[in-house]
Amino acid sequence: MATNTPDPRDGGNFDYTGGAVDRPDLVDALDRRVDGDVRFDEYSKRMYATDASAYEVTPIGVVIPESTADVAAVHEYCFEEGVPVLPRGGGTSLAGQTVNEAVVLDLTGEMDAVLEADPDAATARVQAGAYVGDLNAAVESDGLKFAPDPAWRDKSAVGGAIGNNSTGSHSLKYGKTDHYVEELEVVLADGTVTTFGEERVSDLRESADADSDDLLDRIHAEIVRILDEEAAEIDERFPEMKRNVSGYNLDRLLAEYRGEYGEEGVVNLGRLMAGSEGTLATVTEATVSLVEIPETKAVALLTYDDLLDAMEDVAPILEHDPSAVEVMDDVLLGLAADTPEFADVVGMLPDGTDSVLLVEFYAESDEEGRQKVADLVADRVGPEAEGGPETIETPDDGAAETTSQPRRAVDAMEAHDPDDRERFWKMRKSGLPILLSRTTDEKHISFIEDCAIPPEHLPEYTREFQEILEDNDTFATFYAHAGPGVLHIRPLINTKNVEEVDAMVDIADRVTDAVVRLGGSVSGEHGDGHARTQWNRKLYGDDLWDAFRDLKTAFDPDWLLNPGNVCGDHDMSEDLRFDSEYEYDAEFDPALEWAVDNGMQGMVELCHGCGGCRGRQETTGGVMCPTYRAADEEIQATRGRANMLRGAMSGELPEDPTDDEFVTEVMDLCVGCKGCKVDCPSGVDMAKLKAEVEHAHHEEHGVDLRTRLLGSFESLAPLGSKLAPLSNLPNKLPGAGLLGEKLLGIAKERDLPAFRSESLTDWFDARGGAGIPRAEADREVLLFPDVYTTYTNPGAGKAAVRVLEAANCHVRIPDVDGSGRPPHSKGLLEKSRATARDAVETLAPEVREGKDVVVVEPTDAVMLQSDYHDLLDGDASSVPDADVAAVSENTYGIMEYVDAHRLDETMGLDAPTEALTYHGHCHQKATKKDHHAVGVLRRAGYGVDPLDSSCCGMAGSFGYEAEHYSMSKAIGETLFDQVDASDGDEVVAPGASCRTQLKERDASAPEPPHPVEKLAAALA
Repeated sequence: MATNTPDPRDGGNFDYTGGAVDRPDLVDALDRRVDGDVRFDEYSKRMYATDASAYEVTPIGVVIPESTADVAAVHEYCFEEGVPVLPRGGGTSLAGQTVNEAVVLDLTGEMDAVLEADPDAATARVQAGAYVGDLNAAVESDGLKFAPDPAWRDKSAVGGAIGNNSTGSHSLKYGKTDHYVEELEVVLADGTVTTFGEERVSDLRESADADSDDLLDRIHAEIVRILDEEAAEIDERFPEMKRNVSGYNLDRLLAEYRGEYGEEGVVNLGRLMAGSEGTLATVTEATVSLVEIPETKAVALLTYDDLLDAMEDVAPILEHDPSAVEVMDDVLLGLAADTPEFADVVGMLPDGTDSVLLVEFYAESDEEGRQKVADLVADRVGPEAEGGPETIETPDDGAAETTSQPRRAVDAMEAHDPDDRERFWKMRKSGLPILLSRTTDEKHISFIEDCAIPPEHLPEYTREFQEILEDNDTFATFYAHAGPGVLHIRPLINTKNVEEVDAMVDIADRVTDAVVRLGGSVSGEHGDGHARTQWNRKLYGDDLWDAFRDLKTAFDPDWLLNPGNVCGDHDMSEDLRFDSEYEYDAEFDPALEWAVDNGMQGMVELCHGCGGCRGRQETTGGVMCPTYRAADEEIQATRGRANMLRGAMSGELPEDPTDDEFVTEVMDLCVGCKGCKVDCPSGVDMAKLKAEVEHAHHEEHGVDLRTRLLGSFESLAPLGSKLAPLSNLPNKLPGAGLLGEKLLGIAKERDLPAFRSESLTDWFDARGGAGIPRAEADREVLLFPDVYTTYTNPGAGKAAVRVLEAANCHVRIPDVDGSGRPPHSKGLLEKSRATARDAVETLAPEVREGKDVVVVEPTDAVMLQSDYHDLLDGDASSVPDADVAAVSENTYGIMEYVDAHRLDETMGLDAPTEALTYHGHCHQKATKKDHHAVGVLRRAGYGVDPLDSSCCGMAGSFGYEAEHYSMSKAIGETLFDQVDASDGDEVVAPGASCRTQLKERDASAPEPPHPVEKLAAALA
């Protein structure tokens, strides 16, 4: 449990640990030797037991080193004591190479700096834990980037990219990470710190000594032996594939020795580390080469009637020298068609389209890009002329080159504008999140998904793979990197079922046979790890398998570095996250409706570990996950919380999920922003899970006074308004803040909300009610009296009335007691359910008569639109589901309402010349309703800079609570930096808590206005 005093300067000095501490002697020994954190508690081990793969192994403990010296100290001690060690970056590995029974070194915690960049030399030096996205951001202004572009580059560490020899969608142009490794600082198994870069083999021969006590001498001896004795076997057994990352990087070593990449007789030992998965040494710093960012790009989307036709077309398309060729099959297209963002794009495809190939070109100019696309389309699209392929005239420069292959593409769509290109790429990536959002026991498992096949053999490989899937009574999608022959294929498997695990092994075994026969590689992107290590022997044969093991032994005599990987003894059917012995028991019944397969259990088990919640605001944007971004702690990421919840509910953590320590350390700092609902690829709804856990905790342990008071704000606010200004004295009396902190835990630094003596409803009644008679109105609106607008900021409500009446709306304020948001945010679900039930019973009959519900406060709008379904659907309430749906479907935020019905077009707006900086509410962003205010304000005449911001950090009552103050301020500082960088003249924000937080950015300035107030100000 957190015991330290929060410090606003570091985002909260919580200890982020919990449970029993294992192996205290080892903890003490490492603590004495390192400056970084040593964490062997149950919570820390639980969080590092998984990655983005299907595997789970509890580590011995976790060390978050601060320096290379720390890493060396851990290696040295563990080498002496026979303790395994595992270096880890972002934990985004898909084959299970970053989970093991070892001391985990989390290099992203403190060793994550971009140390220097040299634009003239086009190189950069980084610590191993630096994200690829951060490196790219640091050199972007120089027109440079790190060439490999793994999908999660803004959450993947450079050290991880080296360990995995990562590639990406543009490997046709750039190849793998090894090509860009110039020099590495590494720590060897015994703690020796050395530099691996270019070496003359003649120098290695001089120092080589297989019997030396010096590890480097033995390493040199084995490298020389491999070059002298294994060359013929390497030539014969290594696939001639740019995308082979299976086994150790011996083919690159041999090619360098032969002078294929530079001077003959010179090898770069740093490149031997690429793809070694931390089994040979731990990389602590890397000097990498950079490439120029392409001037521009052009994209063509070729359509096909059959997936096999698309596969047949890949090889001839490659003759046009594209930068990327990506495939989407019918399953992915169907998933994309079900998303509002891409439905119209998929709808433009010809009837009968089964698959598409996205082909991208790099170009020096837009004209060149258009020409490349024109040449491709002329060559590959359309009916075949009689007599076979023909040369087609193009309007720009005559005859376009053609291949000798028949045309198979039915049609083509082009994208040259950056926004259009990005939309095509987003469509290609849109299906995977839906694949990963299954809450059933069956999951699309990554275990054989990225074999690399020579492109000319893709049709045969695809046919055989489909047959293997049919034989095992399952299916998969076929998508991703068709150009280099790396199809991502994730079969649907229930690993809780023994028979289906057997099927998984059979699929992998037979697919591997096909891969070897067709000259491919077992892994073209995601590495060996637990999933594929066992197949390297089949791929390379016994001689090279033994050579791998000899190399491993030379580097790591006792096999302590990430043991079992690459050439070890991993069995792909063991150490699965979900297996036949897995059991789930939340120990309480859910209070909310879970309209997903497997109910709440399905949501608890949904996180697949990709680390999408660990991206930084600067490089990833979006909402998720604000507490992780502030604290840089795994337990504060959605992934960390999800792993902890699953562990507590499956018995893997010996603790009840409602225990005080668990609720405090794991759930309490979740601000309920709902960002994970939209930004998490799987759609893990952590805010809803938190509400369930808090509710169960209250049921078991009772409700404290502060929680009861904050959850009763809708009941107390009317009293505060009646007693104002007396009720506002605590903000002015000396010492009142300190007293409030001691008695109630309210942060002394915060001013409590100021109540207005005239509430919105008082004002509305005093003015005589509706300004537009019902009979003369175009629309009827129920302006929902949310508690914040009604009692603390009626100015925004008055502005809403002015705006709605300017659009000829009949406005009435319904007689309801609020939305239930305050108790809901505190886990008082029965209280929020009762309020929600009353609201629906009042609103539903009027909605059925044609009235719309409009809400000024975003979080209350989302409460009615979304959370009411959780509270009232199914058997949770006596309110009919149809009534809940009617209210939900006809509720709008105020700016959403104006935009959706284009009411502003009838208002005669004339905004002053002013640029606004817009910070949207996280709940609106989570429900994809945040854009409405931006559109309306721009049409009104304002310049608007919409920030790609996360939660403000205030999060309702969260920022008022003393133990949360430092976290709240740390989150807020990120927003403040974005506001400071904006050119806007004034900040606007729809959320009451957001405006409160932003007011503290500049105490001398007035509180930022609600967007509807700016819209009202623009009324002529």
